[in-house]
Amino acid sequence: MGANEAGATAGAARPAQQGTRSTGLRRTLGAYVALTKPRVIELLLVTTLPTMILAANGLPSLWLVLATLVGGAAAAGAANVLNCYLDRDIDQVMNRTKRRPLVTGEISPRAALIFGLALTVGSLTWLALLVNVPSALLTGGAIVIYVVGYTMILKRRTPQNIVWGGAAGCMPVLIGWSSVTGGVSWAAALLFGVIFFWTPPHYWPLSMKFRKDYAAAGVPMLPVVAAEAKVAREMIAYTVAMIACSLLLVPVAGMTWVYAVVATVLGVWFLASCIGLYRRAQDPSRGKLRAMSVFHGSITYLSLLSIAVAVDVFLPF
Repeated sequence: MGANEAGATAGAARPAQQGTRSTGLRRTLGAYVALTKPRVIELLLVTTLPTMILAANGLPSLWLVLATLVGGAAAAGAANVLNCYLDRDIDQVMNRTKRRPLVTGEISPRAALIFGLALTVGSLTWLALLVNVPSALLTGGAIVIYVVGYTMILKRRTPQNIVWGGAAGCMPVLIGWSSVTGGVSWAAALLFGVIFFWTPPHYWPLSMKFRKDYAAAGVPMLPVVAAEAKVAREMIAYTVAMIACSLLLVPVAGMTWVYAVVATVLGVWFLASCIGLYRRAQDPSRGKLRAMSVFHGSITYLSLLSIAVAVDVFLPF
């Protein structure tokens, strides 16, 4: 082979190697992002911004919003990474989670632990320096509830795991409120209550869908250890409490009749979906359980209610 040919071959190899390295880097970054469970983070942030608008009775400063959302997203990601690290043994058993990076080997357990701890320290420092200390403390509490309370203590021991462990998912409203006011209030507590009571009827339909997965992994989600009709009855009870909290916000936070109407319509709609699930669980002749339609409906409910909270502040009534 001549010098020119050898040079051409080497030149062609270099872009190929660079392309391979670039692809590998993207895959690795994508795996780290996947560990943070970005879709879960999106739902948490949906409740934070409307809470900040309500607390400020208008639009907070753009810088405060960005600082709070970035810090909150990083903290939620940190909790999710640590959850993946601790649950990697059951994730490899469940079909729903067997493609997570710690199961496939794309990320090592040690690397995931370091990443989760670094995100934890970084997010809490960010919030303490750029938002305020109360918000950082509340965020730290949320991480502890999710990682220690839910993942390490409750998840594998009790069917009520998601009820109490789910309190971590309620914390963004308190964090959002404290970022604006430096503290919490009864209005923030009611928003916390809405999400607290929303969590079981949101998560249990997903557990119904993947009941066999949870059973194989030894995780006693309520749908694994109780009849579907019993689970649906409890979902109805939690939904009624959720609606009550959403409507109590009207006198406590001074919401308008527009919010009251929207909250009522959304609440009745979601309650009807839970009742429909209960009827189908009681009588299979009514058709398939359609648990996932209730799961997706719960996301729609919370998203639209959050929008109603934010929009209501700007209504001239």
